[in-house]
Amino acid sequence: MIHQLSRKLTQRIPFKTKGIPVSTAFHPTRSIFFTATKKDVRVYDLIKQKLIKKLESGVREISSISIHPGGDNIIVGSKDGKLCWFDMDLSSQPYKVLRCHPKDITGVAYHRSYPLFASCSDDCTAYVFHGMVYSDLNQNPLIVPLEILRGHSSADGRGVLDCKFHPRQPWLFTAGADSVIKLYCD
Repeated sequence: MIHQLSRKLTQRIPFKTKGIPVSTAFHPTRSIFFTATKKDVRVYDLIKQKLIKKLESGVREISSISIHPGGDNIIVGSKDGKLCWFDMDLSSQPYKVLRCHPKDITGVAYHRSYPLFASCSDDCTAYVFHGMVYSDLNQNPLIVPLEILRGHSSADGRGVLDCKFHPRQPWLFTAGADSVIKLYCD
């Protein structure tokens, strides 16, 4: 279902999706809708109501997605601990696959204004990366691991459930299965 707040309307998605949706997201500036199933990410144009692109992740099962504020890059977290970076202008295959977590990735997030992104996992850690996207299309994105954040404890085999960045500060919030929300600000 898609809810249009300005008109106070709710409608069914106007296109057929293949598989059960795991995660969804909107493009930050255009009328594009991303829906992730267990195996792939499908990109739909909401105005033309058609499929634009299908992104093949090559992972066992997708768990979460996040869209870069520029809209042309996507990160995908998977249940086998892999983090895939897609550059929509380059290919439908991942530009870079990072094997950073030994357990399931439960959440991924881009920062709105800083060149940062993060992933969190059931291994009770959150990884913060520097992810610089250049306006020059001939220059590939720069991805550098910055920090491994620890502090949550495991509860029933679950670790960090989700992570989100502060809208203006370079701060990361994590929510754990241990019923604690942590703020990392340094």
